[in-house]
Amino acid sequence: MKIGIVGTGYVGLPSGVGLASLGYDVICIDKDEAKIQALQNGKVTLYEEGLEELFQKVTKNGKLKFTTSMKEGVCEADVVILAVGTPPHPETKEADMRYIYAAAEELAEYITGYTVVADKSTVPVGTGDAVESIIRKVNPQADFDVISLPEFLREGYAVYDFFNPDRIVVGANTERAADVLKKLYAPFSGKTQMLFVKRKSAETIKYASNAFLAMKIHYINEMANFCEKAGADIHEVALGMGLDKRIGNKFLNAGPGYGGSCFPKDTMAMALMAEKFGADMSLIKRTIEGNRARKKEMAERILNMVSDLENAKIGVLGLAFKNGTDDVRESPAMEIISHLIEKGADVVAFDYKATDNAKKILGDKIKYALKADDVFENTDVVAVLTEWPEFKDLDVEKLGPKMRHKRIIDLRNLFDGQMLKKAGFAYKRIGI
Repeated sequence: MKIGIVGTGYVGLPSGVGLASLGYDVICIDKDEAKIQALQNGKVTLYEEGLEELFQKVTKNGKLKFTTSMKEGVCEADVVILAVGTPPHPETKEADMRYIYAAAEELAEYITGYTVVADKSTVPVGTGDAVESIIRKVNPQADFDVISLPEFLREGYAVYDFFNPDRIVVGANTERAADVLKKLYAPFSGKTQMLFVKRKSAETIKYASNAFLAMKIHYINEMANFCEKAGADIHEVALGMGLDKRIGNKFLNAGPGYGGSCFPKDTMAMALMAEKFGADMSLIKRTIEGNRARKKEMAERILNMVSDLENAKIGVLGLAFKNGTDDVRESPAMEIISHLIEKGADVVAFDYKATDNAKKILGDKIKYALKADDVFENTDVVAVLTEWPEFKDLDVEKLGPKMRHKRIIDLRNLFDGQMLKKAGFAYKRIGI
């Protein structure tokens, strides 16, 4: 089978590498000439654990290619996957569909033979109908089906998730399209469940899943606040909750709030879609509001740690919205730092992968450390904002003397608080 993928971001590129690794001939298409040239020259344009090695393998054996030409990527493809961005519209905050619709209009004229066009981007319910209408208008003679193929790749674990999916959801309104997808995912037969549903159901599943997980994160953060006031330990509470199979232990880590390219965007889109259809989504709305407030509250907690000092210097460990990725979109760390800057704080930060992306947003408003140890140099408090496991390996006791004041606020609960307190640190964490 030949596969065309429109878009080379956090969905398109790992998907392309994964499908090529299964033996398919894949062409990734992107209008960004600089990005395509970098990819053609063997440079991976985003960070994902394990992506580099597979990328080099499938590009060298010719299974994965890159182009700026829609014609080249689509004309002989059996499946064309739409993996372009659907960011919040700057005014309405609904999912901005201009890139999806533009891609559909452009690819339509190059369809040759029966082709399945798969919406893999997270799109509002009814997008499949709109894409189908666009293609038919541009190319009435085209032989094609439009399906919904929602992605469930976690940033930081995209390669692992591609090869070890919890489920593969296909929203196909024809048996012909469903049969093509069965063939495409035949390598996973017997390893994971393939769920075939109506196209609109598949479009809803992605939003419903992300909104539920966002609510779960917000819930455990609210429970952490309760534990702080009641004298309980959120780690112990979450452990006890997670042993209940009806709840599960995932997404029960209290922290500074959720972020990234999916949860903030998808909860907002889900709430706006609900308003459009006249459905009440009060839980999602409260989650959105609470998560925004959470980030500001975390920034104020950091400032309170140095409220007795003038010209305090704040060290920050972590810029990415979570470990394992270089993505800083809607990152709690970035929003917290922005609030600290607004309050006049002097900030120095370090991240293992996300510094370059952070610089594009924060510029020279903060200083960037070359290594994690440097964050402790002459700072009055160090705040842990991203849960990179490498931070656990820092010898904080030895780094303490570098600080002007030995204070740590751990918003990811990474460090051993009892040990640090014995070492003379003022230490605060979440939920205890």
